[in-house]
Amino acid sequence: MKKEPRITLPLKKPAKVDRQGPQWRFFIIYFLVTLLVLWGWQELFERVSVRTIPYSEFKNYLARHEVTEAIIKENEIEGRIVPKPANGSPPAAEASPSPGETEHAEQPKATPKEGAPFIFRTERVEDPQLVSELQAAGVKFAAQRPGFLSQLLGAWILPIAIIFIFWSLLARRMGAAGQSIFSVGKSGARLVADSDTKVTFGDVAGCDEAKFELKEVVDFLKSPKQYEELGARIPKGVLLVGPPGTGKTLLARAVAGEAKVPFFSISGSDFVEMFVGVGAARVRDLFQQAKSHAPCIIFIDELDAIGRQRGVHVGAVNDEREQTLNALLVQMDGFEPNAGVIILAATNRPEVLDRALLRPGRFDRQVVVDAPDLDGREAILKVHARDKKLSTDVDLRRIAAATAGLSGADLANILNEAALLAARRHGRNITQKDLEDAIEKVVAGPERRSRRLNEEEKRRVAYHEVGHALMAAYNPDTDPVHKISIVPRGRTALGYTMQLPSEDQFLLTRTELMHRIEVLLGGRAAEEVVFGEVSTGAQNDLERATAMARQMVALYGMSERVGLPNCAQRQPAFLDGQGFQIQRDCSEETAKVIDEEVRKLLALAYQKANETLSVHRDQLERVTAELLKSETIDGPTFYKLLGKEVPAVKEPVALKTAAAEGQ
Repeated sequence: MKKEPRITLPLKKPAKVDRQGPQWRFFIIYFLVTLLVLWGWQELFERVSVRTIPYSEFKNYLARHEVTEAIIKENEIEGRIVPKPANGSPPAAEASPSPGETEHAEQPKATPKEGAPFIFRTERVEDPQLVSELQAAGVKFAAQRPGFLSQLLGAWILPIAIIFIFWSLLARRMGAAGQSIFSVGKSGARLVADSDTKVTFGDVAGCDEAKFELKEVVDFLKSPKQYEELGARIPKGVLLVGPPGTGKTLLARAVAGEAKVPFFSISGSDFVEMFVGVGAARVRDLFQQAKSHAPCIIFIDELDAIGRQRGVHVGAVNDEREQTLNALLVQMDGFEPNAGVIILAATNRPEVLDRALLRPGRFDRQVVVDAPDLDGREAILKVHARDKKLSTDVDLRRIAAATAGLSGADLANILNEAALLAARRHGRNITQKDLEDAIEKVVAGPERRSRRLNEEEKRRVAYHEVGHALMAAYNPDTDPVHKISIVPRGRTALGYTMQLPSEDQFLLTRTELMHRIEVLLGGRAAEEVVFGEVSTGAQNDLERATAMARQMVALYGMSERVGLPNCAQRQPAFLDGQGFQIQRDCSEETAKVIDEEVRKLLALAYQKANETLSVHRDQLERVTAELLKSETIDGPTFYKLLGKEVPAVKEPVALKTAAAEGQ
């Protein structure tokens, strides 16, 4: 209860200073501008009614005794000249104005021959005889110092103002180029006040389990007393683990928004610098700021940048990273469990983190933020579709079914691409076709109609893709065909066959894996059945089929000859499960047996694909002819050409992602 003032007071003080700062700045600028205007007006008023003459002409007037008064200043001479008439009569303007007075606007400026008195001004020249000549001519003269206002502005205010402006511009340039040397050890964490954190759990969809785990953190920050009375302690640290784009950062902001507490956001790479010890200093400064704003949340994104296992590499950069990690470990143990400072961190590389960082007492809880399921994808699509104009025919459930395995960032990108496609065709809203085209663009890449294929290559690509589709149609355990296209997409795909799974599968049998290999090899088999020889178009198919067969033998124990031993290890990789590498963990003799078994599985699958396509050669020709005519065939049309019904989607099980087969 006593911690409430500690939240509000530090956040309100800076706002107060910000409101008063511009007022003082306005008064100072107003005062300087007023002085400048007065000085300029004074100087301008004195020069409007004064005639400027050369110094030589002034000497001529002085020699003719026509100068009656003179005021000698530091850089100029001002005075009054009364020209003598040519006939020698006295001047006609005895009552003419004095040097301090001005002429009337209607009186024209006269020349010396006209005999009209006037006030003059001339630049002062070093002339040692000037005083003697003035005395000899009977001129009434005196000296005058510059005015106080002119001296103040000219000698002090203007130079100081110029130096200040120059220094401000220089400081901005230096600040943009890099941090000041005095703030190297300062934390670069961005503080978001509780009123500015407008993200709540309602803005996060598709991760209900993760939100349920984080609600305890929110409840503790809102009302810690009920936990303290029971002797419970809230976890000091919560680690969000999940593939990229699943919403880990958004979840952390939602926790701060729900709890209405300050939110410090920083990336792990912001701690690491060229200078040794800077990262540790920034860690200490970050925790010191957090304690002054407690209760609050510290969010460290990409924790693996500083939390990697110690002692793996040798070098100055690694030494700096290890010092930063050591400082983080000490600081996480340096405050009480109920101090009100909770650390949220996010990473997609938990396997590389140091074990001391993951032990209880530091990161007590690990929350997995995985790819969303069907309901989660539909909820995410609804969240991102709030500000978009959707047509009445849009079925987000079907779009969610076609995007299994995609993250929240991928789904947001699909909706954005659909909006761009609708704008490109000058539509007023986003239709179902726009969304389906956006899925194809994200999964298979953008269309490349500029890539021209000759007729022979086009026929070969068509037979290849129809071979994939026919093998998928005649294998009951494979995913139904959604679309076949021979329009080039992406960088290398000359065509693709898209399949939509009828249900989510978390386990695959040996038969199902073999059927998937047969579908992958169906394109190459179709080329051999029709043309009698194969092309390079099946390179990606062979790569994926070989990887799948090797996993069956070396990882899953699905070979009778190799047996049950696990003969390979997966290299540490990202949590998305893509791009992993298998490292051999067996003898040379076993590796040879594994290669033979992989070759045997691929041969069996290829033989089955050849037999199936040879039996249904008429359907292969019929579908290929239609594909060459229209370049794209959807699922219902494909199954209609085969004389089969479209496989029904099993409810309420979710659909999996579409896999685009590229050549």
